[in-house]
Amino acid sequence: MTPLLVVAWIVAAACCLTWVASLVTRDTSWVDRIWSIVPVGYLWVFAGFAGLADARLTVMAVLVTLWGARLTFNFARKGGYSGVEDYRWAVLRQRMRPWQFQVFNLFFIVLYQNVLLALITLPALTAFEHRGTPFGILDGLVAAVFLALLAGETVADQQQWRFQAWKKAELAAGRVPDPRFLQSGLFRYSRHPNFFFEQAQWWALFLFGAIAAGSLAQWTVLGALLLTVLFIGSTAFTERITLGRYPEYADYQARTSAVVPWPPRPAPKAARA
Repeated sequence: MTPLLVVAWIVAAACCLTWVASLVTRDTSWVDRIWSIVPVGYLWVFAGFAGLADARLTVMAVLVTLWGARLTFNFARKGGYSGVEDYRWAVLRQRMRPWQFQVFNLFFIVLYQNVLLALITLPALTAFEHRGTPFGILDGLVAAVFLALLAGETVADQQQWRFQAWKKAELAAGRVPDPRFLQSGLFRYSRHPNFFFEQAQWWALFLFGAIAAGSLAQWTVLGALLLTVLFIGSTAFTERITLGRYPEYADYQARTSAVVPWPPRPAPKAARA
């Protein structure tokens, strides 16, 4: 038995369970509910097979555990574990025939995303295969960068949480929120700062494996790469929905970086007039 085989068996079980659950409950957000949990397990599988004696693998597992704890907390306080389905799936379901959506559910939501959750953790496989490489200064720097990115995502999610709480209170009081979507704090520099920090953490995890192997040319970069591709598509879909709800979002798009935090551009002339 190898750690990769153990991970593969867990992936297979997760695919079966989330697919059956989606059919029984008619709720396709089951992968979302394990998103912050199974990667933590995968990292500890690799660290455990190394006997918890490899400093790099243990640090990687601890960092991903911190990532998982933060994301689980944020998902839970938004009602993610109380049967609330991702609003984007409801929108997509309306645009597809029932059989088309079920094909999408099986192959993309269930299979692709569960496999992706394993792929993003496979830099641990590279580290496991090169576990004789000492933990050094570069590892320490990457760990510090990971923690900084984790802090950035925590701040972005907290800013969004406070804004949504304020918006809900305004609506409950019969007032029209102004603005209708968050544009301040980190969201002044990026329309999706939480997306940026999330992706960047997995690129940082890839660097641990690359450091262990002594080369950036590692096939395990595939996980971080595919995650980025997933976020590109998800961001575009999310923004189309948001623009349909809030026409003024176009002005925000014109002056604010999509993902990578960057100083805002001057407002369009029409908006300043």
